[in-house]
Amino acid sequence: MYGRALQFIFKNKLSYYFVFPLILNIILFLIGFQLVDILSEQTNQLINDFLFSGNDNSGWLMSFFNTIIYWSIWIVSKIIFFFVFSLVGGYFTIIILAPILTYLSEKTAEIITGEKAPFDILQFTRDILRAILVALRNMIIQLGFVVGFFLVSFIPVIGWIISLVGNFIISSYFYGFSFIDYSNERNRLPISKSIKFVRENKGFSIGLGSIFSFCFLIPFLGGIIASFLCVVSVVAATIGVEEINKEPK
Repeated sequence: MYGRALQFIFKNKLSYYFVFPLILNIILFLIGFQLVDILSEQTNQLINDFLFSGNDNSGWLMSFFNTIIYWSIWIVSKIIFFFVFSLVGGYFTIIILAPILTYLSEKTAEIITGEKAPFDILQFTRDILRAILVALRNMIIQLGFVVGFFLVSFIPVIGWIISLVGNFIISSYFYGFSFIDYSNERNRLPISKSIKFVRENKGFSIGLGSIFSFCFLIPFLGGIIASFLCVVSVVAATIGVEEINKEPK
């Protein structure tokens, strides 16, 4: 499906949509890194004040301990940042880019069906709010599963496997859900029926979100790669939903 979506994008000259999520993810990544650096600096200062208050910090031993503490905090803070970004980074992209992805889904459907719907600013605004609401819903539910799998991970070996695989499947499902819902909203399905639609096509949803979800496990470049796939995923979801809806019931 991703291969077909890429062909569709370039064939129909939609590649300029890649610019928006790319810029957004770079901005989010840089802001996140700056905030983490500021937080790690503040934490390092607080620890130094607590441990070495009143001591002479000019000695080589104190300098050595300061260096160890600084780099330990820096590494741990970056690991936490990547972990948090892998959990919610995709949803930030989906939520912030909701207007663009909503329009992209409509444009894709218009090309597939040949039917051009008149632009309605009120309906378009409702579609954007719906996309944000669904993304927030999916993020909250997924975080609930993350907590559950974290508890399971305390079981040696089998718990680790269940947690790793379970988190990946759940994140893939809910990311796929978010991409599919752009089409369901355009087809005027209420959220309850959209949930039912995704459950009935869970394999499609998981497959759709799996590559996108996997990208956020890649340090440094994962968010940037996912920014491209965000566009491809919406197009792939729109193509898939149109085909599903054409199947005899």
